[in-house]
Amino acid sequence: MSMLISKCPCCNSTLNITSLQCPDCGVEIRNTFELSIFDRLNEEQKNFLLSFLRYRGNLKNLQEEIGISYPTAKKRLEELLFALELIQDESINKEQEALDMSNIIVNRYSNRASEIIKAKLKDNGGRVTVYTATGLPCELWMNADGTSFTSDKLPIKPAYEYRVFDVIVDLLVSQGGRARKGNGRNYKLGEKNCDKTTVVGAVAIDRGNRTGDSVFDPVFVLAAILEWAGIVHNERGELVLTQQFSSKL
Repeated sequence: MSMLISKCPCCNSTLNITSLQCPDCGVEIRNTFELSIFDRLNEEQKNFLLSFLRYRGNLKNLQEEIGISYPTAKKRLEELLFALELIQDESINKEQEALDMSNIIVNRYSNRASEIIKAKLKDNGGRVTVYTATGLPCELWMNADGTSFTSDKLPIKPAYEYRVFDVIVDLLVSQGGRARKGNGRNYKLGEKNCDKTTVVGAVAIDRGNRTGDSVFDPVFVLAAILEWAGIVHNERGELVLTQQFSSKL
């Protein structure tokens, strides 16, 4: 039996199914049946989706199986999400207007995480997409004040300042280069998985929260940004400073 094709070989338009036939009794049903969104995926996208599901969204395991780099895996995931109509094409969906970054000052000689991330973000036009450990895309853009940033996955005010990355790195350095992420969703500040030795706890304390408070957990986004900047490895349950960044300290 031939594989289903979704595109016209002549004009590349999406095909419709006009006939269904039972292989047992031969009855034939004629109508115009629209292909499902999954039928419209090409073979590479289908294989990527199956691998992504098999590894429960773990891009690192998927990379090893397919033999591709992290940026390639991220690009294919973005293409798959667009094909499944879960996101819009960035070229036609710019929620943020072009940012005038001429007045945003960056110290390119600094080894502080805050300045490294600010510089890299500015070099990328002030707006990038980073990916969480599970492959979730997060939009990130600079704010005009030059001290804070915004993400579509961080709906919180006031916006986080770049110095939050220094808070995280200082915590990792104080614990030999690694620290547990913690869990701010199920634990209150001061409890074992949300105390000052965890990333979520350190960030919450820096935001002015007190012991016993329920806190917003931004670590999944902040960790993705730190990994994108080459500062940490976003491991399962913990953050680990990269050797490249550690050598600058």
